Amino acid sequence: MNLGSKMPNFTSTSEFLLLEFSDIREVQILYSFIFLIVYLTAVTGNLLIILAVALDHHLHTPMYFFLMNLAILDIGLISVTLPKTMANSLMNSRSVSYLGCVAQIFFLFLFLGADFAILTLMAHDRYVAICNPLQYEIIMHRGSCIQMAASAWIAGILDGMLQTGGTFAITFCSNMIDQFFCEIPQILKLACSDMYLVEVGILLFACFIGLGCFIFIIVSYVQIFVAVLKIPSVHGQKKAISTCLPHLTVVSLLMFSGIFSYLRPHSYSSSDLNVLFAIIYAVVPPLLNPFIYSMRNKEIKTALLKLFDLCNILK
Repeated sequence: MNLGSKMPNFTSTSEFLLLEFSDIREVQILYSFIFLIVYLTAVTGNLLIILAVALDHHLHTPMYFFLMNLAILDIGLISVTLPKTMANSLMNSRSVSYLGCVAQIFFLFLFLGADFAILTLMAHDRYVAICNPLQYEIIMHRGSCIQMAASAWIAGILDGMLQTGGTFAITFCSNMIDQFFCEIPQILKLACSDMYLVEVGILLFACFIGLGCFIFIIVSYVQIFVAVLKIPSVHGQKKAISTCLPHLTVVSLLMFSGIFSYLRPHSYSSSDLNVLFAIIYAVVPPLLNPFIYSMRNKEIKTALLKLFDLCNILK
């Protein structure tokens, strides 16, 4: 980081300049078209999950309640980055307003924090369902699930406020962000003073909490797989595993891509790697989650077929 005192102070700047994918107009339009397809696919897929769970009473269970919350968060997460990126590509622009950048940081961490909290709750739900089935209805009752989901959203809001406050308390010596959206590691590179160390500490604290959740999820799944192996029926084993593998896939994807993006040493940093890992944690999960959860889940498939049949009848 450049902490030189001779550099101009950009703290009062009204905008930041983001990384552009290309300076060729035709390529910019192509990127905006690709991002539009990705965005519409992700939003449509997650909306279908939300509608399927909301309209099918067979899916009014804790697991699908948390899945619906995850789908809502995923729509929010992908909406933080791609619409602005598409707009900039179409208008041949790189700018994002100061307040727009503040909003991106806040909502990015709100949705990421709540997303990971919901994934942790989903692991707890699967643990209780498989390892302690006789107590499932007592532990995972409606009121308890609503309280847990509300806690996840509140945790996300607090995370967003903490990260945003720590980031924009910094004095900036540049307004050029080496990323296609406002991302904290890239903003910290613009710092003029040692104040950036406060945000580094906040990030490390958030990563420590995330690592704790990840360890909880892994321990839960170790106990789940041990319990599954004791099920005498092969069909029962497959059914139990089919509800766990999609969730474990999503958690691993989000966790490891986030670690590489936020804790990777600067010596291994480049614009291409920054963009790649940002896409993996901010774009890929919202895009793939509907497919991951629906392809291996017969109940979701059935609910979606009913939804399509209903649409055909209404036509």
